[in-house]
Amino acid sequence: MQRLLITGGAGFVGSNLAVSLASRHPDWEVIALDNLYRKGSELNLPRLEQAGVEFRRGDVREPGDLAALPPITALAECSAEPSAMSGVDGDTSYLLHTNLTGAYNCLELARRDGAFFLFLSTSRVYPVAPQVGLNLEEGETRFEIAAEQEVPGVSPAGISEEFPLAGARTLYGTTKLAAELLIEEYRAAFGLPAAIDRCGVIAGPWQMGKVDQGVFTHWMLAHHFRNPLGYIGFGGHGKQVRDLLHVEDLVDLVELQLMDQAAWDGRTVNVGGGRERSLSLLETTAICRRLTGNEVPIAAVPETRSGDVPVYLSDCARLFGLDAWRPRRSAEQVLADIHQWIAADEARIADALQIEPQ
Repeated sequence: MQRLLITGGAGFVGSNLAVSLASRHPDWEVIALDNLYRKGSELNLPRLEQAGVEFRRGDVREPGDLAALPPITALAECSAEPSAMSGVDGDTSYLLHTNLTGAYNCLELARRDGAFFLFLSTSRVYPVAPQVGLNLEEGETRFEIAAEQEVPGVSPAGISEEFPLAGARTLYGTTKLAAELLIEEYRAAFGLPAAIDRCGVIAGPWQMGKVDQGVFTHWMLAHHFRNPLGYIGFGGHGKQVRDLLHVEDLVDLVELQLMDQAAWDGRTVNVGGGRERSLSLLETTAICRRLTGNEVPIAAVPETRSGDVPVYLSDCARLFGLDAWRPRRSAEQVLADIHQWIAADEARIADALQIEPQ
């Protein structure tokens, strides 16, 4: 490794990757490219500078911003408009051009330099309707995936890479899946080495969470600042479930992939916390109350939003069969680390996210 470019490098995942990898590998030259579009991303600039990461303000939608970069050895494509609700208001331009045109421009840069291309994709590539139609069991605090299913690629362990891809999946998921297809074409046409990580919910410090993206951080922020919340959809009971992975566990995996590029070339894998590291909103509330000592009002909103699913768990059996990597931090540890970060920097976070404490 000589020079690593991280696009979306001032975002949550990108900045944590840049800071951690630069500290672990002082011989690597790490460049973080970001347009600072997301609220709160500017808080990461001092972290990047302190870690010795070169920050470049630029936009993956603009080929010239990428063409101006020096030759790179590897590219971690973390730039995205990550909200599953993005585009539902009819304005699709930023979403499409960031996630798809941006991925294309990044592929062209990687092709220019023969660089390894690591794409941070999403579990949202799996279509919505089959997930909504899964056989579920309802427990006291959560929904569980039943053992008997009519759809292949799903079990109580979660959704695997064999889950059928036919159907609608939100515009966000569609742009990410389209980018995955482009990557495979670039591998076949140009011999570009590449790997794809389909990430479930990634969480941890420095995530500027909101209701439609970064829900676990959003939940902790609301409890810390005593702001009201809502259990939205699926009856309004808070039993919907997601697995979550600490961002530093993701860093550990990306480090392995960058250091053994030949072994990962051509791989597409689910990356997540799995059933063992999953929480319902109801369970998340209990942990947030315990960690913060605060209780906030939570409304019940029975109506389910378009594109939402009752349960998503990452079945990572394929990934676990390739490497010794495993998540090391529990779901509660993820929330505890988020809480510690907020408590240590609450004034700047509240200002950046325009949060009014209640």
